[in-house]
Amino acid sequence: MNGPFLDELILRALKEDLGERGDLTTDLVLPEEIRGKAGIWVKEEAILCGVGIASRVLTLMDPSLYVIPLYTDGDMVSPQTLVMEILGDLRSIFSAERTALNFLGRLSGIATLVRKFVEALEGTSVELLDTRKTTPGLRKLEKYAVQVGGGKNHRMGLFDGILIKDNHIRAVGSVSEAVRKAKANAPHGLKVEAEVQTLKEVEEALEAGADILLLDNMDLETVRQAVQMIQDRALVEVSGGITLENVRSYAEAGVDYISVGALTHQARWIDFSLEVMEVWKP
Repeated sequence: MNGPFLDELILRALKEDLGERGDLTTDLVLPEEIRGKAGIWVKEEAILCGVGIASRVLTLMDPSLYVIPLYTDGDMVSPQTLVMEILGDLRSIFSAERTALNFLGRLSGIATLVRKFVEALEGTSVELLDTRKTTPGLRKLEKYAVQVGGGKNHRMGLFDGILIKDNHIRAVGSVSEAVRKAKANAPHGLKVEAEVQTLKEVEEALEAGADILLLDNMDLETVRQAVQMIQDRALVEVSGGITLENVRSYAEAGVDYISVGALTHQARWIDFSLEVMEVWKP
């Protein structure tokens, strides 16, 4: 991932940390001419994500830094693995350290959790999807991390998919009415997906012509019944209450997609650290 969007995001993150006065501690303690070599270590088993982003943080901080990634996004690494070396001005390295590690920790956390879900679904044909439950401003990055972990992206935003939710249904009066309105005016090629919470709503959505049914917060037995009702009349997605412990059971119920908001909003950060390896005194 690269381009103007990423650079703008990184520069905002650096500005957030450095403020108007810069890195006070580093500027006071380290002489201007000090150079050396530092490394970034991962402290636990993880699926790496954000290596290129962390590298870009460092080079935007100081274009003279020489960054050597030792692994790439998607690699599984063991605890205490050296994943990157950085050579150059230690003042610049220290000032960019936390921003680089924050991107690595957040994105690797998502990729690592996603990979666990993907492994739980191994051998099935079900696709694992993310949701829009992402950190404001970081959606592109977090959805990229989902891809790195082996998952698929649902819609990027409200602009690229039609998903009729419970509040839409309440506002217009029924599932069938919401689906009919969407089908009548949908841009060419876009499927209409309807969120349903009962078997009655399943039948209504089918009769109205929904292309995809999102079975929301249904227990496993109800999902099985819904799948039998739907058969090949629509694609089936299930969401709500999905965990690593039950995701395979839902997959084996016959659904096509499983969407899990927890992939992004519950992912635990992975712990990284930056340590000085050599100091080159003038």
